[in-house]
Amino acid sequence: MTERLNAFAVTLAQLNPTVGDIAGNAAKVRAARARAQADGADLVLFPELFIAGYPPEDLVLKPAFQAACRAAIESLARETADGGPAMLVGTPWVEDGKLYNACALLDGGRIAALRFKCNLPNYGVFDEKRLFSRGPAAGPVTVRGVRLGVPVCEDIWLEESGDYENIVETLAETGAEIILVPNASPYARDKNDVRLSVVVARVTESGLPLVYLNQVCGQDELVFDGASFALNGDLSLAAQLPAFAEAIVTLRFTRSGDDWRCTGPVAEQLEGDQADYAACVLGLRDYVAKNGFPGVLLGISGGIDSALCAAIAVDALGVDQVHGVMLPYHYTAPQSIADAGELAGHLGIRYEVLPIAEAVNGFEAILSGLFEHLPPDITEENLQARTRGTLLMAISNKTGLMVATTGNKSEMSVGYATLYGDMNGGFNPIKDIYKTQVFRLARLRNVWKPEGALGPAGEVIPPDIITRPPTAELRENQRDEDSLPPYEVLDGILERLVEREEPLEAIIAAGFDRETVSRIDHLLNVAEYKRRQAAPGVKVTARNFGRDRRYPITNRFRDKGGQLAAPDETLVSRGSRASIDAFEG
Repeated sequence: MTERLNAFAVTLAQLNPTVGDIAGNAAKVRAARARAQADGADLVLFPELFIAGYPPEDLVLKPAFQAACRAAIESLARETADGGPAMLVGTPWVEDGKLYNACALLDGGRIAALRFKCNLPNYGVFDEKRLFSRGPAAGPVTVRGVRLGVPVCEDIWLEESGDYENIVETLAETGAEIILVPNASPYARDKNDVRLSVVVARVTESGLPLVYLNQVCGQDELVFDGASFALNGDLSLAAQLPAFAEAIVTLRFTRSGDDWRCTGPVAEQLEGDQADYAACVLGLRDYVAKNGFPGVLLGISGGIDSALCAAIAVDALGVDQVHGVMLPYHYTAPQSIADAGELAGHLGIRYEVLPIAEAVNGFEAILSGLFEHLPPDITEENLQARTRGTLLMAISNKTGLMVATTGNKSEMSVGYATLYGDMNGGFNPIKDIYKTQVFRLARLRNVWKPEGALGPAGEVIPPDIITRPPTAELRENQRDEDSLPPYEVLDGILERLVEREEPLEAIIAAGFDRETVSRIDHLLNVAEYKRRQAAPGVKVTARNFGRDRRYPITNRFRDKGGQLAAPDETLVSRGSRASIDAFEG
């Protein structure tokens, strides 16, 4: 056996594509291939649907988009006639009138092979069954004499459905020597552990080394964290790429007998709150940059939410692209004004104070005749928030800066936010962050900042903002019966209602007060219409108020908090297995 067949080098291109920027994504492909060629690589691996960007959503259904992607792939294929590294590039592909999520092997000036994604995810944020056709279970492709299995992302996630086909098993049985998996796997807290467990299962079943390559980017509400890695056939960690940053790394496999293995760099991974903070930074940075905004505008209240958002914005964009505005009214505490100014000073951002009393009084004067015989209520209070929103949007219109909203997940969940006021804006970096975590992230940022963050080191959020009792931030003139429970209690209930979908009976049994649980459940339900109209924002939990929580606004069902009705199986007539099989053909 020749020496060439005993060594194989694959370059992992953990890169940041932009959905729809086919020319820009192709340029990234060319640059990565040049790096790989300099490294002496045999192959460059790119993430799932890289040439299109992921997720392309319904954009991928446009014939013009499909044709543009294919033209780019064909152009890249012709360039491989130079004898340099082959490439595995993700792309939409139309074959026999069907649209596939494909991976194209480009080598020797040709599209040497195509592999189509077989197992299409259709849960959470994924919607691939309505976009793509299911591909066949195919065998490996051959590059420089090495047989490579190329399952695409979901093709290795067998646990999601008993209907999934075991693509890795098929590849192992048909002679694959190394498994290369292009992915577009969104970030969620503790996702690395989940990915690793899936890959361990596939390596254990097949005995083959596996490379898990993930894209890194923000795309609307999703963040993709990269964190690509490789396992040898004995389950040892061969390589680990960094999270939340682009990386181009060449892995060199050597063969001993029938086994391939490699040793590569191992980057330290962020976990928990650090990873969530880094995700918020990346999500905001890419949303602003990829949509062409010159920077962001924030309403700085002197409270914890806007302080954290301002820190995230500076870390994402730098001080020159962040503009803070304090919009005080009669009820704004002097301490809040002082804290907002101190925050702006620590961060080094442009900052103004624009009192809103004159504007609020103007609105009240306009409405005075209409409201003359009606008692004051929350309407007047909400005018303050809506006045602030109007002024922020005016500044945004004039300057082009995007308004970043600052509502946390706890208060937005229960409707403690004002439409066309403090929910106005283009993007919310903490939309999926519960209030208790807002405080944790603020404390964290004062002692740590992520690699690549553009803000200053050290204490950036004044301690008074963090230590001030949370109740000081509740709505002005709020009635006692309207007040929220302590945030630890509120978040504990919401986490069970939103993330776990627990029935009220189970939440009460866990030790929460029945009346409080019922009230929070009621507030959660009636605020659905508000959440539908809120700005998009970074998603960091496995579930949130994004596309994977789909509750109707018009909805009369309410969990009463009682014991769930047990099913009566005696009422159900079931056919025999033989009759069912016969009926189904």
